[in-house]
Amino acid sequence: MDTRLGLKENWKQFSILVIVNAFVGGMVGMERTIIPQFAEVEFGLASKTAILSFISAFGLTKAASNYYTGRLSNYFGRKNLLIFGWLVALPVPFLLIHAPSWGWVIFANVLLGISQGLTWSSTVVMKIDLVGEKNRGLAMGLNEFAGYFAVGIVAFLTGWVAEQYGVTPHPFYIGIGISVLGLLVSWIWVKDTRVFVKKESFTDQTSSMKNIFVETTFKNKTLSSVTQAGLINNLNDGMIWGLLPMVLISLKFDNEHIGIITAIYPTVWGVGQLFTGKMSDHLSKKGMLFWGMLLQGIAILAIPFTDDFQLLSLISGILGLGTALVYPTFLATIAQSTSPTQRAESIGTFRLWRDLGYVFGAVISGITADLFGIEWAIFLIAAITIFSAGVIQVRMPKIKVL
Repeated sequence: MDTRLGLKENWKQFSILVIVNAFVGGMVGMERTIIPQFAEVEFGLASKTAILSFISAFGLTKAASNYYTGRLSNYFGRKNLLIFGWLVALPVPFLLIHAPSWGWVIFANVLLGISQGLTWSSTVVMKIDLVGEKNRGLAMGLNEFAGYFAVGIVAFLTGWVAEQYGVTPHPFYIGIGISVLGLLVSWIWVKDTRVFVKKESFTDQTSSMKNIFVETTFKNKTLSSVTQAGLINNLNDGMIWGLLPMVLISLKFDNEHIGIITAIYPTVWGVGQLFTGKMSDHLSKKGMLFWGMLLQGIAILAIPFTDDFQLLSLISGILGLGTALVYPTFLATIAQSTSPTQRAESIGTFRLWRDLGYVFGAVISGITADLFGIEWAIFLIAAITIFSAGVIQVRMPKIKVL
């Protein structure tokens, strides 16, 4: 294998990984619009905490899977973990189609979480391996664009299919096709990238960490600031995933309009990263993280104040823009601040905490919504998100632009 570092030098393999990550994102998009309604229609669930339990199951297992993918990728190989992740995904749509109880849905999301951690983390690390120290932001922007644009497109498609044919089984057929294609492309065309790590290690001068988990989580001001923001980002995403469709249902929107509003957010998030990823290579990473988290908080705060379709669509777009500013910047910042040999584990630790945000978001917003109403749950998550922006501003040092 040619081991020249760089995006241009490795564009073929990089492009294949972008396509793979689009399939990875599509598996999440399959559930994005319809699961809360699926829970009420098929299983009669009324409790917001119970309905959001599927997000907790997904987030907890994805978080653990992220961490161990980071730790094990140097030993077992990125490609092997990627393929295993797709094998775990294959049963998910079938479980959802044939689920006789809500417990089956929970189990399907356990498998989906494991699969997402293995597949998404592997593609992230492999792209960073290929590009070297330059264009990391662009690389992560392309990666996250592919994943979240696919989330938005598939979320819209499942909403449309549900409106035409019902919430089950037809929307889940999309997931069957995605998982099969993702596995085949990964198995046939993806190549492992560990050799690129060895090449970069010869010239990299970043100091090594004694305890990667502790430094990434607590001690290193840059890494820990990024990690807390990642957790809060997915905390609010977990709330949006679970409660926004319920808000729209209460406003008497049909499945197609719900699908449009819920799809705008991840679609803008995805497309925006084509630009924000490259921006993070040239602009202040700290500034992008601060403004991105602040925009998210303001957008969430505005949700309860309107029932207008166009305004809610605009709010969804602003939320997507805020998330687009931070998502590739998180990963580019960690890649720049860690040595090549420790990068995968540090990214895995970040992604562990980031995706635990789904659990905290689902639990906190679900309990708050059951006790005080959905509006108060939204206000609480908005306040936490704005606070996270403040942590970035106060704690995180400026990052040198390469």
